Amino acid sequence: MDALIFLTYLAVVLLIGLFCTFIARKIKIPNVLLLIVTGIILGNIYYKEAPLISFPPVFLTSISILALVMIIFDAASRFKLKKFDALSTKALRLSLTLLFLNIIFLSLFFKFTFKVESIFLVLLFSALMSGTDPAALLSMIKPTSNKILELLRIESLVNTPFIVLLPFIILDFMKTVKTELLLTRFIDQLLPFLQQFVVGIGAGVLVGIMMLKFMKKEYSHVLSPLVMITAALITYILAENLKGNGVLAVTAMALLFGNVYVKQKIQLQEFSSIFSNSLEILVFVLIGLVIKMPFSLKFFLLSFMLFITYLAIRYAAIDFSLMGLKLKAKEKLFMALNAQKGIAVAAVAFTLSTLNIPGMGLILNLTLAFMLYSIIVSTIIIKLSKYFISQEVQDVKK
Repeated sequence: MDALIFLTYLAVVLLIGLFCTFIARKIKIPNVLLLIVTGIILGNIYYKEAPLISFPPVFLTSISILALVMIIFDAASRFKLKKFDALSTKALRLSLTLLFLNIIFLSLFFKFTFKVESIFLVLLFSALMSGTDPAALLSMIKPTSNKILELLRIESLVNTPFIVLLPFIILDFMKTVKTELLLTRFIDQLLPFLQQFVVGIGAGVLVGIMMLKFMKKEYSHVLSPLVMITAALITYILAENLKGNGVLAVTAMALLFGNVYVKQKIQLQEFSSIFSNSLEILVFVLIGLVIKMPFSLKFFLLSFMLFITYLAIRYAAIDFSLMGLKLKAKEKLFMALNAQKGIAVAAVAFTLSTLNIPGMGLILNLTLAFMLYSIIVSTIIIKLSKYFISQEVQDVKK
């Protein structure tokens, strides 16, 4: 009976998600916004003093890991080292600069504003907020040759592996290094952390080589996509069981897959992208459903102040890292305000929500708030793109 109830909940969530996506296309706004808001509404509906819709922790953990693995693989496999041009280099420089400034300045502002004791959680939040994904917005407009829009697209592609990987590296370091850190014991505590790196990369390369040996010989329309998904899951499971970093393992395997010749690679990547996108509806609704964001004036004021600080840091990163492009102030502002948090951030937050870590609730609440703020701001800025980038953005007819 319980299984039937949970399947009913799942069907309802997917049905509502599809309906929200349809409505979003009609009114020309990102479906992400409606999906998250819908999840928040569903999470605050109670029946007989219990949530109307709820899922068992095992189900949430399984979905979060599956979504995380596929999103990591899809993003990292598109990271082509041979196709790095001048614009890609600038996008990488921007991503690294933003990450560096966030870890310093956003961390300080966050720590003192919200009185967070754990420096690891502060760094985790700052690293996670360095990710951008304007693709959901830019996909609704006609392709253009505008370098600003192209730079935003490349930036989201480049920074996804970093922002997915870093939070889990920080978590592993937090588990390994004790709070009472003594300088004399630092090396002893650091070795298990480095071991997770070695095991993770080793597992990723090992499974990647085995997968490539199969795929180099022949391509099967039915089996090859299944082999790819299975290999990604096995890589994560193998690394975690060997006390390594599963996220790093999948990243290593995906980079190997993306930069080595494989028959029908484009078709395989399209399948990976479709499979990942199919999980987006579920993840975005569930993240709003699972994370219980407080609806208090104090929280919204402080979180919005933190978001404004983040936008200022992003503008400074753009100004410093893209000096060679000689961008106008309004073009820099356009890029700074287009900082939407997408599926990568959502998948990481969803995975973190399944972990029982003290203080993680605040991180998740702020992440959800940042996602909402960034989507709303980015949507408005895209609509006003003619003023910022001297080019009118026309909606694609669906």
